[in-house]
Amino acid sequence: MRTIKQQHRAISAPIADLTTYRALPTESVEHIDPFLFLNHHGPQVYRPNNNGLPFGPHPHRGFETVTFILEGDILHKDSSGHESVIEAGGIQWMTAGSGLIHAEVSSDNFKQKGGPLEILQLWVNLPAKDKMVAPRYIGLQKEEIPTVTLDGGVVVHAVSGTWGGTAGAVQPLADVALAWLEFPAGAAITLPIAAARSIFFYVVRGSLRVNGADTQALQLVEFNHDGDELTIEANTDAVLLLGHALPFHEPIVSYGPFVMNTEAEIQQAYRDYQRGAFGSWKG
Repeated sequence: MRTIKQQHRAISAPIADLTTYRALPTESVEHIDPFLFLNHHGPQVYRPNNNGLPFGPHPHRGFETVTFILEGDILHKDSSGHESVIEAGGIQWMTAGSGLIHAEVSSDNFKQKGGPLEILQLWVNLPAKDKMVAPRYIGLQKEEIPTVTLDGGVVVHAVSGTWGGTAGAVQPLADVALAWLEFPAGAAITLPIAAARSIFFYVVRGSLRVNGADTQALQLVEFNHDGDELTIEANTDAVLLLGHALPFHEPIVSYGPFVMNTEAEIQQAYRDYQRGAFGSWKG
């Protein structure tokens, strides 16, 4: 079994009236290569006639955003012409690549009626060879994401990679496996994950025991590369965001909405954005 390097507590980082916990980066962990950033929005309940999510038009280059909508919805719109509303149980996988402008706001229906909201957004790095690929967007509703039921009734929502012999809904550029798992209390599973791969393990709700250590909601568990097995037991009903990938072992230079390999590439990203190379925004 893998040993645990450290557990990291997500920090409170509210955005306007949106409850937000940032699990990555924090003072204790910068990244878990190639996983760069995680914001956990909610859980909270919006009243009717609310302003919804505050993420208006902004640019990105050099990485991918994977957004898990556990409650509520997101209206995505970008300068490449994509637009969709993804509801609870769905995901959005956006490859920023060479650059685009996008907005992530709530639907008119959610702003009018309100309701519960809980959303996770994970940033996944792109290898240097793919940082300037053409932008791509995939929006999938709950029913479009395969599920696998493991021992004890653990339900895996397979977003990418292979889980229990079932391929995930998205085929990413890099070999990145991502899923969220729902555990009933008392369930226990063992998952094989090669020692060379980085593990992203974030407890969204409830309490779990992983490889002999207890952990709980809002904890990011960082593992050493010294074993090829995870044993996870549910102390309570729980939800887990789980990913794994081979680390890229490449320089990471990030500034604001751009993640590249050198400072010069960051400066070029700003120049390209300012001259309109990321496309035009039509509100």
